[in-house]
Amino acid sequence: MSSATTDRAAAPDTERRSVHIATLGCTRNEVDSEELAGRLAAAGWELVDEADGADVTVVNTCGFVDQAKKDSIDAVLDAHDLKEEGRTGAVVAVGCLAERYGNELAAELPEADAVLGFDSYADMSSSLRAVLAGHSPEAHTPGDRRKLLPLSPVARQGSAASVSLPGHGTASAEDLAEAGLTVQDDAVTPVEPADARLDAPAPASGPSTIIRRRLNDKPWAPLKIASGCDRRCSFCAIPAFRGAYLSRRPTDVLAEAHWLAENGVKEVFLVSENTTSYGKDLGDLRLLDTMLPELAAIDGIERVRVSYLQPAEMRPELLRAMVETPGVVPYFDLSFQHASGPLLRRMRRFGDAEGFLGLIDQVRTASPDAGLRSNVICGFPGETEQDVEVLADFVTRAQLDVLGVFGYSDEDGTEGEKLDGKLPQEVIDERVAHIRDLAEEVMAQRAADRVGDAVSVLVEAHEDEGEAGTQVVGRPEQQGPEVDGVTILVDAAGAPADVAVGDIVRATVVDSQGVDLVARIEEETA
Repeated sequence: MSSATTDRAAAPDTERRSVHIATLGCTRNEVDSEELAGRLAAAGWELVDEADGADVTVVNTCGFVDQAKKDSIDAVLDAHDLKEEGRTGAVVAVGCLAERYGNELAAELPEADAVLGFDSYADMSSSLRAVLAGHSPEAHTPGDRRKLLPLSPVARQGSAASVSLPGHGTASAEDLAEAGLTVQDDAVTPVEPADARLDAPAPASGPSTIIRRRLNDKPWAPLKIASGCDRRCSFCAIPAFRGAYLSRRPTDVLAEAHWLAENGVKEVFLVSENTTSYGKDLGDLRLLDTMLPELAAIDGIERVRVSYLQPAEMRPELLRAMVETPGVVPYFDLSFQHASGPLLRRMRRFGDAEGFLGLIDQVRTASPDAGLRSNVICGFPGETEQDVEVLADFVTRAQLDVLGVFGYSDEDGTEGEKLDGKLPQEVIDERVAHIRDLAEEVMAQRAADRVGDAVSVLVEAHEDEGEAGTQVVGRPEQQGPEVDGVTILVDAAGAPADVAVGDIVRATVVDSQGVDLVARIEEETA
């Protein structure tokens, strides 16, 4: 795959400006931020690591749940405080919270110099320069983004070019020219069709380009394979502001994986709102099964990790592909949300405890050492004590490696907001504490059960522990990035292992600390 550098297209404001991008929320947001970074770099902006000293601080917000919204607003306020001290310039809010609330957020958060939705991403440079010139773009009026694409999934690909899809990171040469972007360094990379080996419809305007600039040097990176969601879970607002489900073309996914490998990535983490739906709008639900070997075969990519799996959509063929494809790690991120069948129906979801336990048994039969994680919600409207007992029994029997436990809160515009049977907050908090305590016991036991296991660990960081010295941490195949535990690497004497970030080393688990593992590296890999 080739790259080139050309002079930046002329613009009314040719002064080189600096921008800092702060990212909150999930790994999907990380991809979106790196696409914005690519677009801004291609338009001549200098990307800086800190808000202090930047001409513009862009806060990529999360709008999922109450705590995430609060964290996003706090980040904007912190940047505004720096601005008041003269240490940063304009403060701009983008991302899910900005898209979801638009002009309402702008009115309630005057500390942000601009609130920009997804439709601003294609030409973010012009918007930021307008803000610096004192002409902030007007915040958008939020709408249901599901309506931007046809109802039928197979009709969506033809309309995709007219819809802003953050994190899809591709554009035609004509689109780039219209936005005033040019190829510069590693921010925008031309991709010829031959560079991606899986057949897919070619874009109407010719070869596409990868638009992305890495914002960190971690040896793993998220790779978005789709956006949006067609499910109608009664507690979730994501489909309304992220839109209907749309798969990226396999050629674009593979091309971006090549680019990530060339930029030092050893593990690609496939992300979307619902990975098990991948390909349905391309006419083939088996596309992920066939794309996994292509991804794993890319030179430099040592691991492929799949996330965001819907239990109701898990197919035997996909399970087989995940456990039998060399390079695809045995890791299953299954979205259960609860275990009581009647309550799940009220949540507009499928399944029940026995069905989920059957799926877990299938996974462990196919891959006994697999890592399994999930999330559950406590206190959904109408949840009974019996429902809680069913959930507690499921947590005990499922023996998941990681389980996130969250308390229900109303989300604007969702069906759950209008349901009866709302529970007092103190009851929700008690149930969260009960299930969380149980989950922590199970997770600690699962980690302890791995003592003696041989593992292959991707070294991620050397962390300064103060007086305790440096701690070397990484993740084996069974641990996902950021949301799961870590593995602390030591040598035969128990000292921090002498290994470099990005190495993949063989080790034996010798201890556990809650959900974290401690592993001793084998001498020949030191």
